[in-house]
Amino acid sequence: MEEAAAEKQSSYTYWVREVRKDAAPLPVPRKLSADDISKQPQPAALGSVWNQAGTWEEKNLNSWASNRIKELLTSVGSLGFSNGKADITEVSTCTGDAFLVTVRNKKRVGYTYELTLKFKGEWLVKEESKAIEGHIDIPEFSFGELEDLQMEVQLSKGKDLEVADKQQINKDVKLFLQPIRERLLKFEQELKDR
Repeated sequence: MEEAAAEKQSSYTYWVREVRKDAAPLPVPRKLSADDISKQPQPAALGSVWNQAGTWEEKNLNSWASNRIKELLTSVGSLGFSNGKADITEVSTCTGDAFLVTVRNKKRVGYTYELTLKFKGEWLVKEESKAIEGHIDIPEFSFGELEDLQMEVQLSKGKDLEVADKQQINKDVKLFLQPIRERLLKFEQELKDR
């Protein structure tokens, strides 16, 4: 008998818990009500309902971005030059991609675009006003790189002007760079806030 009791005590019982009489009672499970669930703090998840973990989600914003860029750039208005003035009349080419990506519950945005803007204006030559027209090409630019924005100016009307006048027009039309950059910075901020 004593051997059986000693054998019972020395057996390996690592996973077996002894219930102590002075221990706190185990909690009794109960079903949560809808009110209890609504009081629980909910984490603010980014993205879609199906992506609660926020693993990876990409949203195409091309349509919104192209329309918004066109709207912002056509509102630049008139720009006065040394011998005339010009307006951006339309955004004839606006191609590229804009996207919003949710990765690990963090929002990231980006875009890459190319633009062609048409301009019309007047240039004074010997007290006579001559009509000028052309386009501004803005080669590829992307998110966070607007400080390096460059433009190329091409005249389509006003080619009969002297070379010195054409060079001055080219130089003056490049003054549109700063207001264009400001509008694109505004676009970039709106994209981040989406």
